[in-house]
Amino acid sequence: MKAQSVSDLAWRALILLVSGFMALPLFLVVLFSFNQSALTSLPLTGLTLDWYRKLFAKDAFWPAFENSLIVGFASALLAIATGTLAALALSRLRPKQAGLLINILSIPMMMPALIIGVSLMSYFVRFLDVPLGLWAVVLGHVVIAQPFVVLIVYARLASFDWSAVDSARDLGASSLRAFFTVTLPIIQPTIVGAGLIALSISLDDFVIAFFTIGAGNTLPTLVWGLVRTSLDPTINAIATLLLALSIGSTILALRLSRYRG
Repeated sequence: MKAQSVSDLAWRALILLVSGFMALPLFLVVLFSFNQSALTSLPLTGLTLDWYRKLFAKDAFWPAFENSLIVGFASALLAIATGTLAALALSRLRPKQAGLLINILSIPMMMPALIIGVSLMSYFVRFLDVPLGLWAVVLGHVVIAQPFVVLIVYARLASFDWSAVDSARDLGASSLRAFFTVTLPIIQPTIVGAGLIALSISLDDFVIAFFTIGAGNTLPTLVWGLVRTSLDPTINAIATLLLALSIGSTILALRLSRYRG
């Protein structure tokens, strides 16, 4: 019993150590975004909101922020729509057939982002004659986010009780009505979670956005431009805003799914 207690304490200590190691960079980014000094070093010389004021005063910030939101929500919605439909279709197949198609759909998850970015740029410009811009970035982000949506929703459907849908069909409901009144309310929290992952992938992506956005900027490409010129402390402020946006959207999605579920 005592040996087991020691083992449990050791595992808890290891988990806390690993969690702290992973969370420390995020904590430091938030901390340095309020540091009075332009140097990202400890100890802090004081607390200030000047870096946020300077960030909001930058002419390049607001267009990049707007572009990130447009691309993020548009790509998340498209990934949810196409990924959920694909997962529903896969759930009706035999396990071997579904597994083969899932492996094919998961290829973008295994490919380097650089290869995807260059390939999409060439595909849009040379074959489709689509101008680079926000919608090119949206399509690129759908490519990398959709596999996550498919896997998450398909995993939920693997344990789904289809008898409720069959009962609705027996009572005269059409396939579409059975989906919206029975299937969708049950899997809605899973879809919301998958959408949040797609949104976070889009907000965080730099490589694909860099190759497909053309002359504009998203927040990650704006950060890259600031890093190239100098170590601008407003970079920490941008990272803090992205972190707050991700956490806020997660909390909002949990509240909405709890309310509707």
